[in-house]
Amino acid sequence: MYQPLVVVFDKVLWEKLRDLAPLRSRPARSVLLRQGDPGTHVLLLESGSAIVTLTGGKGERTLLAVRGAGELLGELAVLDAQPRTASVIAAETCRVRVIPAPEFLGFVDEHRLTALILRHAIARVREAEAVRLELATAPVPARLASALERLVQSASCTAGDIHVRLTQMELSQLIGASRNAVGTAIKAWRDHGWLETEAGGGLLIRDIERIKAHPLGRG
Repeated sequence: MYQPLVVVFDKVLWEKLRDLAPLRSRPARSVLLRQGDPGTHVLLLESGSAIVTLTGGKGERTLLAVRGAGELLGELAVLDAQPRTASVIAAETCRVRVIPAPEFLGFVDEHRLTALILRHAIARVREAEAVRLELATAPVPARLASALERLVQSASCTAGDIHVRLTQMELSQLIGASRNAVGTAIKAWRDHGWLETEAGGGLLIRDIERIKAHPLGRG
């Protein structure tokens, strides 16, 4: 099972990594890392959650993963000196530490972390493959329910109702579905009281367990 890097790292080592850069705030929907950009830095995600997306040649976006607090983002582009292969977008307000590439590489060398980070990266690839398989085979309500579950699990607040700041259009792009199909699924869940739609285009998730268990709204 995939685990965030803060769990894989030694606690003392994670604290030392945090000390390499000051804390900064990034608003919801801001682009934290952009696909194709050079690997000039890594991001340590202290709080909040972010979506990892891949943009195809025709501009279509695909969801690869949702990341929560305790993750390191953008480290592969720094390690292999190649452009970033995906974009990372804040799903809610995030607090991050922006660690410049030279400082990060020096830290990795000093503590001999290359093998550990690469193993973690392989685990991420496997998780992303599972997500892509799901997007290719599951019906729209099941794909949307799964995406919402990932957002809820990675949210900074996991108790009570959870705000998802993404619009229905953004959700439809992430799961490769039409906006109408996403709207139909959301309407069925809203009629049951499992979620609410917000004026700004986001969702207030009240019962993700029922949504996941009954994606067609029959329950």
